[in-house]
Amino acid sequence: MSVEVRIDQGALARLLRARGSLARRKLEQRTERVARIAAAEAPGSMGQYISTDIAEGPRGLQGVIVCDHPKVRLVLDGTRPHLIRPRRAKALRFEVGAQVVFATLVRHPGTRANDFLGRALRRGR
Repeated sequence: MSVEVRIDQGALARLLRARGSLARRKLEQRTERVARIAAAEAPGSMGQYISTDIAEGPRGLQGVIVCDHPKVRLVLDGTRPHLIRPRRAKALRFEVGAQVVFATLVRHPGTRANDFLGRALRRGR
């Protein structure tokens, strides 16, 4: 008794391409879903700076979410208490309640970290 196995390499390649494109579509959908959640969670206009990409990494396809807002690290990591001084004027102008205030120095208490990207990743699974 003998057994013979023949592999149709063309059929095998088509099958792998079809499964690969399905995996890519699913990854794109999940990446877009996480990016939408991150944009909704992001403070202010930061959500408008979020973009997605699918990249070939060392372990295969990877969904990439990028926020290129100039202050994103300050939001994700938070800030320590710090001083704010005017750069181009003699005083800072801001509103407290309904009153306009001028100051030459402000002691900012710092901000807590807001890991909106991490939360979006956990919620988007």
